[in-house]
Parts: sequence; C-alpha cells; structure tokens
Amino acid sequence: MNKKLLSLLLVFALATTLLAGCAAPATTTAAEATDVANGETTIAADAKAYKVAMILDTTIADGGWGAASYNAMVAAAEATGFETQYTDGIASADFATNLRSYCDLGFDLIITPGNQYSDAVNEVSVDYPDVHFAILNGKIETANVVSMLPNAEQIGYMAGALAGLMTKSNNIGFIGGMELDTTKMKLQSYEAAAKAVNPAVVVASAYAGSFSDSAKGKEIANSMISVNDVDVMFGDASAVDSGAREALAEHEGRYDIGQPADLVKIKPMPVLISSVVTDNASMMKIVMEDVKSGTYGNKTIFGDLANGTLSVGTFSDKVPADVQAKYLEIIEQIKAGTFIQ
Repeated sequence: MNKKLLSLLLVFALATTLLAGCAAPATTTAAEATDVANGETTIAADAKAYKVAMILDTTIADGGWGAASYNAMVAAAEATGFETQYTDGIASADFATNLRSYCDLGFDLIITPGNQYSDAVNEVSVDYPDVHFAILNGKIETANVVSMLPNAEQIGYMAGALAGLMTKSNNIGFIGGMELDTTKMKLQSYEAAAKAVNPAVVVASAYAGSFSDSAKGKEIANSMISVNDVDVMFGDASAVDSGAREALAEHEGRYDIGQPADLVKIKPMPVLISSVVTDNASMMKIVMEDVKSGTYGNKTIFGDLANGTLSVGTFSDKVPADVQAKYLEIIEQIKAGTFIQ
C-alpha cells in the first residue's frame, strides 16, 4: 500500500470516528442498565483493571524457583482477572528502585518471591500505603504487606526422606542460595529426615551466595561429588540448582530432587527423581482475591501438606516401586505430624 492511499484511509477513518461521536452511541464501554418503567438510564463505572507485577533477582527461565514463582503469578492472575508484568535479573541494590517504579506505574499488587526482598518491601511499602505488596517466604504482616509462607520444615522433611531412601553411597548434598531463615530450616529438616530413614547418611551442604549463578552451582556439586561421593542432592537456590543438575548429569548414578514445580513432569531430566511441589499459585490467588475484595493485609498465608499447597511430584523410573511406597507412607506421617517427634 502506498503512502498516499494510506493517508487517505486514515483521514477517512478519522472522519468516520468523528461522525460516529456526534450520533447516539450504539455501544458503550460502561455497563448500561435501563429502567423501562421509570424511563431512567444508569451507567455503571468501568470495571477496574487490576495489575500485578513481580520482581526477581533470578530469571523466569531459570528452571527452578524463579520460573515456578513467575508461572504461579500468571496462573493466579488468569484465575482472578489481573494483568501481569515482571522484571527479572535484578541486583539486590536495585530492589527498592524497581518496586517504586511499579508503584508509580499504578500497579495494584507487587509480588516478591523470596525473603531477601523484605528490607526493600519494608522501605517502599511505607511510602506507598495504597499499593499492596506480597512476599513469598516472607514474615512481614502490615496493612499493605502480606506474606505467603510454604512450610519450610515439611519441605525439608520431604526432600530429606527421599534422599535418605535413594542414596547408595550414604552421602547426600544440599545447596542453598543464601543463608535465609527458610533455607536454613529446609537444610536442618532435610538432614533430620534423611537420618531418620537412614542413620548412616552424611549430609554435605554449602551456600552459593547467589540464586542466579548456575556456574557456581555446578562447581559446588562437582566438589560434593568428587570429595564427598554425594549421589543425591536437593537445592534451594533457583538457577544455582540448574547448574548443580548439569554436574550431576555428567556422572553415573547421581540424582536430584527438584522444587518447587513438578520438574519430572514439566522439565524431565535423567538426574531428576521427583520434586517437592509447592502450589504457590493457590496462595497468590488468595492474595489477589483479597486485593479485589478490600480485605488485604495483616496476615500470613501458610502452605503445607494439610491444605494441599505442598505435594509430592511425579516419580521418575529411577525410583523403585518399594521406595515410592515407603516414601508415600512417610509423607502421610509428615502430614499428620508424627514423622519426627
């Protein structure tokens, strides 16, 4: 199409629009209700378009926590009618700046997927009392800040029990991103559960000091394999966990337990034997519904085996049937609170 013809078409479209504006509208963007008996017409206000954003220090393609958290936000938003946006790969020094940017853009809710964002949320939420903030794995409860807290003890128990049942060398590993309270609790519970099912187990652990350095994860895992003969691992370090799996894949008979998504089902790898699945979408959906209902704030939304926000992921064919059966028995004990007294 040449430019002259395009210009004529644009002029025609503009003229048509102006003429239409002079006539009685056939439709309206607002809901229109007519009371025939009284001859009255009322126009309801446009329904509010709610917007939610997430900031991440890792990426939404990290194959771990970042990806699962982002996907959970999208799923919850689809269920509740929120528009979504995200910014990933953010340095910790820029958390507050990015939070403020989304506040200034008029977002109703900002979700941060980790306790490491707490200081920035504390700082910014005071300056924007009309914006709602949510922290996954957080511990803050204010009028405009809600925390979502999966049960870190149960997560550690679940992973540790499977590692203890699956190890052949009696050496298992754990990699944390940073020394957050939730990660430390997972490690403590992981070790306790592994030793409860296999008293001979020795646990090697390390912190990467990052959630995004996959090369560091591979380095740590290789060291644990060569020095400690670790044959089953569990990580709480997002993209770092992906690096650890790369190392495991280079050795025979080495396995990994994923989280928080059902990685064997959605991203199968030979080293993955199962996952501890956290239904973050259900918790985020509650958060979004509270924003819309005006009941937001001053609470923590907990996730555990009892309410279904924690569950066992798909088993790979590397997990024998008898181990699966024993493991599922232990899961019921964890759920009932009778596994470790």
